[in-house]
Order: sequence, then structure tokens, then C-alpha cells
Amino acid sequence: MTTDLSHFRFVAKALPNQGARPRELARTMPAHPLSYMELPYDPEYTLYNSRLTPEKLDTATDDEMYWAVRTNVIFRHTGELPIEISGPDAETLLNKVFTRNVSKVKPGRCSYQFACYHDGGMITDGVLLRLSQEKFWMAQADGDLFSWYKAHAEGLDVKIHDPNVWVSQIQGPRSLDLLAAVLDGGVPDPFRYFDCAEVSIAGQTCWISRSGFTNELGWEVYMLPDTDIPAIGDKIMEAGAAFDILLTGTPVFRARRIEAGLLNAGSDFGAETTPFDAGLGGFVDFDDRDFVGCKALDSIEKSCRTWGMRVTGGVAQLGRVMTIDGKEVGRVCSSGYSPYQGCGVCIVRMDDPAQGPGTQVDVLCADGSTQSGELCTLPMYDADRLIPRGKLVDIPTKPNAD
Repeated sequence: MTTDLSHFRFVAKALPNQGARPRELARTMPAHPLSYMELPYDPEYTLYNSRLTPEKLDTATDDEMYWAVRTNVIFRHTGELPIEISGPDAETLLNKVFTRNVSKVKPGRCSYQFACYHDGGMITDGVLLRLSQEKFWMAQADGDLFSWYKAHAEGLDVKIHDPNVWVSQIQGPRSLDLLAAVLDGGVPDPFRYFDCAEVSIAGQTCWISRSGFTNELGWEVYMLPDTDIPAIGDKIMEAGAAFDILLTGTPVFRARRIEAGLLNAGSDFGAETTPFDAGLGGFVDFDDRDFVGCKALDSIEKSCRTWGMRVTGGVAQLGRVMTIDGKEVGRVCSSGYSPYQGCGVCIVRMDDPAQGPGTQVDVLCADGSTQSGELCTLPMYDADRLIPRGKLVDIPTKPNAD
């Protein structure tokens, strides 16, 4: 029996509950309320924020999911975890926890945010929604911010709790057309990139935001407890039939978010990574706030060590598999295959910040071969992120190796 676990993957499967006795541990990995849509497609789930999210569905191949989000519209149920921070001192707490100034975020707007430890290492990130002057949702990536909020809330008039809100993503160049088709009223005006608004779908109150994890045109729907969530999901699927909507799992964004330079908490950055290491220094506001990690970040090296990489002839393994003249030079943090670019794509973190775009490396690939890789800037294309802003209609009809 092999002791090498690197050739195995571990997933959760949905099984019928035999008998009526309660399963106390089931609450440790709750399913999205719309997971019933996935059950006919042999889903395999992974844990994300202690929530189940589909790692694999047989609705389509990985490449077909990629092309669907690039050319049409997809529907994906996520494990994002919105935590509610509300009260007179909510803004004060968030300005203490996050590196960007929350005071600049107006009600009805979103903001990309992350939190750091006192030494400048990163905890996790997410999208902050300001629902009103004193009420926020932080839809976080995988990680624990709840305890961090509580630890820094002493003496503040603030409430921190899990509102039991679930998030699904509708992404792709036809996503806003689908939004117009499912809303009970008109599309909010304005509804710009990173706007959020309360709306009604199928008679059910919910929130939507112009955001997503694909860097394509898209929106996310935040579904509230004590509402008919299946009515919302069914309305989206029914209206989406006219758009050939595709229900997907996480493979839909694997290569696309790498191409776009959207970093994944826990793999592309972590407690040993500073925002500057990760190329996120532009999201640190050095102002009159004394946010957690401010002093450390102000004094440390500010060079970027995180880049994209294209691999000719293979898909890179994860880990310290990059070498120059036989010497290890960095880590492959995320890896996938881009059907559009026709090559392996990666997010890498280099040991030496002087090794940036244009650097050639040898990289060990998933098939055991060693191939040539070249570092590049992120995003790999659409450098000004015009696609998600709706300012560039880019619907590729064929691969583009250029």
C-alpha cells in the first residue's frame, strides 16, 4: 500500500440519509440551499469556509466550463461566507482590521479588502458590501475573520454575526442580460462594477453585487434566510434556459482567475506572505488609521514577488518545482490549463524579487516531464480589467496563443 498521498484527491459526496436519527456532525459542512440543482450531476464537494462547494460536476468538462464563462453565462453556487458587522462603531472596527480605508466606501458600493496579522502576514480576503451607513457584509474567502473581528471589537458598539446568507455567481458576457430577465423590477440604475443593491427575484428579497471570481462580466446574488431561496434559484435557471446557462463547479474559474491574477487565499498568499509579496501593495492605505499590521507593513520590503507564468507543453505541478540551472527559485502556488491561450498557466511566488516577467525557468509538470516556463505580468491579458467593467466586449471564438 502506497504512503504517497500526492496522487489522491479527497472529496465529500452526497449520500441519502438512512434512517431518521439526527446527524450532529452534519452542521460542520452545510450544503448550499441550491445544491439540489447539482445532485443529478454526480457532484464531488470540497470544504470552503466549512461550507460545501462543488469541486466537480459532470454537466461539462473543465474546458467546456471555461469556454462557457468566456463566451456565454454560467451559474455557480459558492462557499463564500458573508459575516455581518453592524452598529454605530462598525466602520471603526473595519478600519482597524482592514488595510484599506472603509470610510471611502459609500452605501450601495463594494470594496475588495483583506486583513493582516500584526507582522504584516495576510489572513484572508473578500468583498466588503456596505448595505447602509452602519451595516456591512464581508463575503470572505476561506479563512477565519470572525474571531479576528471579535478580538478587536472590545469597547466598540458593534454586532458581529453570521446572517446565514448564501452566495451564487452568475458570470459571463450574457450575465447582465440574464439579470434583466430575472429581476421583478428593472436593473438598478446605476449598477456599475462593484455596486450592490437590494432587489426582488421571484417575489423574494435578495441582494446582488457586480462582482465575481472570473474577471468576466458578472453578478452575484446574496440569498437571505427566511426567504424562498429555491424560488430564486429556479427563476434564474428557468430564465437562463434561453441563454443556454451552464451549472458549473469550481473548474469554471480555475484557469480564468489565474489568467486574471485573482489570488486565492491559502494558496497564493497566507500568513507568511505580505500584501507586497503578493502584488497587492496598492490595496494598503497608509493614512491616519492605526490598522492591524500598519507599522510592520510600513517598514518592510515592498517588492512584488508574485507573477503569472505560462508553461509550454504542460501543466505545472504545485510546490517548489521551478528551477534555474538546477537551483530552486520559487513556488508554483496555483496551476491550470488555459484553453484560450493553449498552454499551462500559473501564479508563482519567486524567492528573488528581481526575477520578474520575462524570466525563464524549468518547471516540473503534472505528467512528470520538465517544461519551459516564462514569468509574465498579471493579468495575463485585459490589463485594465475592462471586461468585468463592461467596457470591453471580448467574446473569443477560438484559442489565441498570442
